Amino acid sequence: MAEKIAHPDEIYFNEDHGILRQTVGDFVEKEINTNLDEWEETGLPPLHDLFKKLGDLGLLGIRYDEKYGGQGLDYWFELVFLEEIAHIKGLGIPVAIAVQTHMATPAIAEFGSEYLKETYLKPAVAGDMVTSIAVTEPGAGSDVGALATTARRDGDSYVINGSKTYITNGTQADFMTLLARTSDDPGYHSFGLFVVPTDLPGFEVSKKLDKLGMRSSDTAELFFDDLRVPAENLIGEEGEGFIYQMQQFQHERYSILPSSYITTRDMIDMTVDYLQQRIVFGKPLSKQQALQFRIAEWLTEIECMKRFTYHIVGMKEAGLDATKEITMGKLKAARLFQEVATGCMQMYGGMGFMNETLITRYYRDGRVFSVGGGADEVMCQVIARMEGL
Repeated sequence: MAEKIAHPDEIYFNEDHGILRQTVGDFVEKEINTNLDEWEETGLPPLHDLFKKLGDLGLLGIRYDEKYGGQGLDYWFELVFLEEIAHIKGLGIPVAIAVQTHMATPAIAEFGSEYLKETYLKPAVAGDMVTSIAVTEPGAGSDVGALATTARRDGDSYVINGSKTYITNGTQADFMTLLARTSDDPGYHSFGLFVVPTDLPGFEVSKKLDKLGMRSSDTAELFFDDLRVPAENLIGEEGEGFIYQMQQFQHERYSILPSSYITTRDMIDMTVDYLQQRIVFGKPLSKQQALQFRIAEWLTEIECMKRFTYHIVGMKEAGLDATKEITMGKLKAARLFQEVATGCMQMYGGMGFMNETLITRYYRDGRVFSVGGGADEVMCQVIARMEGL
């Protein structure tokens, strides 16, 4: 007789996954959640210190080649990591970490030269360098093809001019993965993706931006004035940078998915605790059928989102193209997160409007999911196009 499975998730995870989960979970509680209120106030988390601790634990390169300091593990281990950092009590730090692991380094790992991997990927995985992804501009967000920042070849260098905005980790980054136009020709083969150190002449942090949410994450506007970057800092082939970045976006969008079922469940659990304690008309609010039914529907959607994410991991493990599924997941994740945050905030009543209540942070932070990494409307456009519409 087959051994009985104690929990459905044991179908996917083994003891080694459990060890990683415990390691990340302990780190989240001891090193992040205890300091998060302070970082929300200052808006400047100590990323170099934090990332070095993560790097020392081998958590910044779970899937990357061991040659560059990674662990060389599979997508299931990566998912465990993403699920556990989703327990951080606010989205600012998880996004800052994901920039390092899923937004700025995948293209280097996949398309970069040996020089770029040794010089930039390796220290990023070790936590010795903080990185950022520089794509968005004042006049080009979801429409990446409208980028105006230029990188013109001049001898053994590229000269970069332009500006970038809404750049997460931008005030602390040691280098950034930057997309720039290398040609005035129309089409998507006129861009280059570059590794740009921030200590080069011509780089300037124009200002640190003041955001509605994700206040424990620094976000900056950047300026480039005749910045010369060595030609060897070009990732892959000139003219293919747009293509590389589109592939890199899939890692970014995928990294959002666990929050849609981990963080939302955390929100529901703390809201239920409050409802059980709040007595209205002689009985706990948790006994109100209207609230029970709404929570039941959320829990059902959360479970569906979790299983869909596991399906995507299975596709990735099988080497299948999961672009459409990741796009669908990102669209649904953003909307589900906001729906639960808004609904839970309502259930708190007046207390939900107080900044001292954690739900207000999730309410503010979650709004970015429908904008960052491609707006909801762009996700719908991608899905429709992939369906031949």
